[in-house]
Amino acid sequence: MSTEVVYVLAASAVFGAGVYGLIVANHLMRKLLALNVMSSAVFVTMLTVAGTTPEGPDPVAQALVLTGIVIAVAATAFALALLVRLVQETGLVSLRAKDDDGA
Repeated sequence: MSTEVVYVLAASAVFGAGVYGLIVANHLMRKLLALNVMSSAVFVTMLTVAGTTPEGPDPVAQALVLTGIVIAVAATAFALALLVRLVQETGLVSLRAKDDDGA
């Protein structure tokens, strides 16, 4: 088994763990963390696919991944600011109301 296949399989497992966390978690911080895990798996996959060319790694794909990482950090900071504001306004850390019974 080549290293590219191992990286893609590992990234798929990490992405699956992120999807599971996104579906199961009620806490918004955990949902945000799951989204970050999923984006990291996508970045690993993109770098793996970009490095399989016969000429060597593709610099355009590397630049796209670097740009994606910067955007992901900025989006995470914005989401955290929104989460802090939500907690200040409502006192809740989830999107469900306190009296919601899950039905």
